[in-house]
Amino acid sequence: MNAPVLTQLHLGLGSFHRAHQAVYMQALQDRGDKTWRIVGGNLRPDMLETVAALQASKGAYTLETVNTAGERFYQSITSITEVISWDQGLSGLVSFAADPNTRIISFTVTEAGYYLDAHNQLDESFADLRSDLEGKTCSTIYGALSKLLHARMQAEAGKVTLLNCDNLRSNGERFFGGLKQFLAKRGDQTLLAWVTANTSAPNSMVDRITPRPTPEIRERVKAATGRDDAAALMGETFIQWVVEDHFANGRPAWETVGVEMVSDVMPYEEAKIRLLNAPHSCIAWAGTLRGYTYIHEGTLDPEIRQMAYDYVTDDVIPCLEDTAKPYPLDLPHYRDVVLERFSNSNILDTNQRVAMDGFSKIPGFIQPTLREALAANRSIDAVAMLPALFLAFLQRQQRGELPFKYEDQAMEPAVAQAICAAADPIAAFAAERVLFGPIAGDTRLIAALRQATDRVNSFISESSESV
Repeated sequence: MNAPVLTQLHLGLGSFHRAHQAVYMQALQDRGDKTWRIVGGNLRPDMLETVAALQASKGAYTLETVNTAGERFYQSITSITEVISWDQGLSGLVSFAADPNTRIISFTVTEAGYYLDAHNQLDESFADLRSDLEGKTCSTIYGALSKLLHARMQAEAGKVTLLNCDNLRSNGERFFGGLKQFLAKRGDQTLLAWVTANTSAPNSMVDRITPRPTPEIRERVKAATGRDDAAALMGETFIQWVVEDHFANGRPAWETVGVEMVSDVMPYEEAKIRLLNAPHSCIAWAGTLRGYTYIHEGTLDPEIRQMAYDYVTDDVIPCLEDTAKPYPLDLPHYRDVVLERFSNSNILDTNQRVAMDGFSKIPGFIQPTLREALAANRSIDAVAMLPALFLAFLQRQQRGELPFKYEDQAMEPAVAQAICAAADPIAAFAAERVLFGPIAGDTRLIAALRQATDRVNSFISESSESV
């Protein structure tokens, strides 16, 4: 009798998953390893056109990748074999979660989708989280997984790995802490005990620039392949995935197709978050303030590129090198590769996409460097430029002067309004604990932000004069 095909159930069929994790599963299948497949669905009724297109093609779609020389490559991805329609009770996802052949439940719900404060405690100020806690809905990752895992427990379907694939520091550990808090707050001690005994949540680091799909991608795919693919998407050629090898019930042989299976993902994660994610946001905020649309435009602006370079060189590398000597990655080389990737004019990654969720990115990507540099009595002049850029960006957003709609799941509108309307916006901004945690209100932070704001204002003035 043939062994059953095992399932990775993925929650969140956005572009990143389809240009990243699904590509590694495709590589396995292309090698002849057909022991695993992906089944995917969404937690909310979004991306309806894309989902419909994927269902019509039985999960298949075309991925376009482009390198810095402008060469484009086209790949058919068929590793997602079933796409589940959304319904309010998530019945399709529940059915697969309760199947013993499902051994991994993975998810991409964005950095802001975990509702954790600076102390990794669930922040119940969010209405959708409260609704899930009350059992009215299951639209957050915690509400959805509580429903899925309850069904698995009831079906006695066995252990399962919960694999976080989002840009969140210690993503598996922090998510798992949030899930256990959620179950405890709901008083579901039986499920909490089952989850503790029957699941694992390894940390992982993911990396590939994946812009939001545009109609032009569909047109290029049709011209190159003859396929009119409504679910086509694109990304850069660079791809990386580092995963802690801590799985509860088996896993694909990802190490055979380039995934780095490690005992500790932290050094890779810290380098990526601080040397890639934070500069990405820096360039998006600065580029928007200077009137650019795309990331590559800001990266190719000498002044913006220097801001990102100085932030990494002056403040981040000294902090990371304090944690390990020698550091397991060549950090200056990593910095230079990142800036080269951001310079790729063929990607057309928008500032709008990268600038989103600043209220999650400052505490997650930037605050640790501020905090560690202050603790070591080092200058924070270079890193302070990043929150100062975001404050100027936020002030424009509050005045309705951004050229796009700004999305930020973690931003309470009243908080943003209060910061920008304060008599001293810099002090109000620096005092916000959601953003700066234990250093909120620190006089050294305020002083550095004042100096950085002067530089940002000069930077904006130069931009206005050149128009």
